[in-house]
Amino acid sequence: METLTEKQTTAPEIVWDFGTAYEMFISLHVLLEPDNFGIPPTYAASVRARIPAAERKLLEEIFPLIGAPLAWIHYLPAPKDAISALWALKQIPAAQRMIKIERLDEPLPHKSGEEVNTYKLFKETLLRVASTSSWKAGDAEIIKKHWGKKGMALKKGALERALDWWSRPEELGEGFLSAMQSYYQAFFEEEEKRVDPILKAGLERAQELASKMPLEKLFLELSQGVQLDDEFRAKKLVIAPAFWTTPLIFFEKLDRDTMLMLFGARPADMSAIPGETVPDALIRSLKALADPTRLKILYYLTHERLTPAEIARRLQLRPPTVTHHLRELRLASLVELSVGHDENRYTIRKQAIEKVCGNMKSFLEKEPE
Repeated sequence: METLTEKQTTAPEIVWDFGTAYEMFISLHVLLEPDNFGIPPTYAASVRARIPAAERKLLEEIFPLIGAPLAWIHYLPAPKDAISALWALKQIPAAQRMIKIERLDEPLPHKSGEEVNTYKLFKETLLRVASTSSWKAGDAEIIKKHWGKKGMALKKGALERALDWWSRPEELGEGFLSAMQSYYQAFFEEEEKRVDPILKAGLERAQELASKMPLEKLFLELSQGVQLDDEFRAKKLVIAPAFWTTPLIFFEKLDRDTMLMLFGARPADMSAIPGETVPDALIRSLKALADPTRLKILYYLTHERLTPAEIARRLQLRPPTVTHHLRELRLASLVELSVGHDENRYTIRKQAIEKVCGNMKSFLEKEPE
């Protein structure tokens, strides 16, 4: 995540973007880490099992290092669908493929403070590993520190396996293209047809909301509970819809003045899993509200905005336990998050609480298919 040193004083320019190529990579990211997105692990495993074993293993081992290449997708020409992304990927020489999609050959994006050194070390480390076909013990710690700044905790073993791949750039490039083609054929070719109209409807809804409300309120609405903070501010804000991440957001700094945000556009009455009739949002809300500890957290957050550490002290719980409960509440869109330089703060989303009963009523009264 990026931090700007100067507070934005004028409203940024909003630019709208669209492309199912975003969703191809994002859905794979979600299916590789289902617990982080509230997706049943058994379903995610069943989708991954459709990919040939060797290619599945490559994706499982390299994705913790690279994630979804959002910036690379943004700069693709329209229509930015899955086929055009795979074609663009194929045009890159195998040995340069991962470097290009991670944009490691591009100038450093604008960062401030310690982040510039952390990212510079991350970039230099990956370029050196690729060019020398080897890595050393401290490289995993450099990568871990970079992702830690983005709020992602990566295990040492996973990083070392990813670096093993990265030290063989041509083999990795060929294998990654083949694996993405297999994922498209095994799952995303049909999935793209399902999510395309939903993404378009989500984009239209977001554009309509933008014409009626200020940016701060629009950001809060699209993110389903994240306050617009300095972390997200830029002169230009590129907004695009996503399906599988709902209700979470993905964001990335594109350049000095431009931030990309992908918001969850999946409707509250729809499940991420094809063919599932019970909406994800309803399941998550009811599970979140059924836990006594989470109810206590919501009670305190009804009265004041608190940090995870403050909640832990009040409930006499370990901080990791509170973080787990807050993640579940965030996945259920029941809390509002303010991203701070030192620590995040949470408060209750009263309108989301009020919607739970309405969503339950709508589901129960829905005509059977």
